[in-house]
Amino acid sequence: MKNILVTNDDGIYGPGLWPLLKELKKISNVIAVVPERERSGTSHSITLHKPLRVKEIEKNIYIANGSPADCVKYAVRALSKNGIDLVISGINSCPNLGQDIVYSGTVAGAREAAILNIPSFAISVSEEQKGIFKTAANISANLARKIFDSDFPYHIYLNVNIPKNIKGISITSLGRRIYDQKIEARTDPRGKRYYWLSGKYLSGVRKKGTDITAVQNGFISITPLHLDPTARDLFGVFDKWTNDLS
Repeated sequence: MKNILVTNDDGIYGPGLWPLLKELKKISNVIAVVPERERSGTSHSITLHKPLRVKEIEKNIYIANGSPADCVKYAVRALSKNGIDLVISGINSCPNLGQDIVYSGTVAGAREAAILNIPSFAISVSEEQKGIFKTAANISANLARKIFDSDFPYHIYLNVNIPKNIKGISITSLGRRIYDQKIEARTDPRGKRYYWLSGKYLSGVRKKGTDITAVQNGFISITPLHLDPTARDLFGVFDKWTNDLS
């Protein structure tokens, strides 16, 4: 039987965790290592300057005081005795579309697995609603089966987003989301200034073939992502700079 590792950035109380575990246990052995609290927006941070502490709270379910990337690294390197065949990060309770993947702890969990040469995907829902996490859990199990039956390429990971009303599935590229750039300044009871980075979502640029458009149109978005972000098509542009810089 295959071995699946589950992590997330919503933490042990994330509403998508338990439906996912329940469904995956029908098809595989499952280990979960998740943050002890919500770690949204932590991107691919790892714990270097303090101890990483891990506690088993139920059989094969662990909480850690680190990030999703920490959870994956620990589980693969120190916890699993029989190897990990697939890492699933989620189910996230809001979408991870476009440049969200740069900030997302959920997506970082899948990316860390790809770094470790393990097939992986991150999965998120467009919004919390009745039955959405069960639906996403079923899709996760079906996708896991597909990955197990395929020759999944190394250094690739998938970013999956589930819309409100599903009409189909699209393989997509990353779109562009637009956020409020406002920084709200406040004053605490001691007269000290502090700030909230609001990050309110305003809109998405609608472009055919992108994850944003697919989800807006009711399609499950599956975006294959590569670890190597090198802009090779621009080598020629920057080659012209080299004489002036040397």
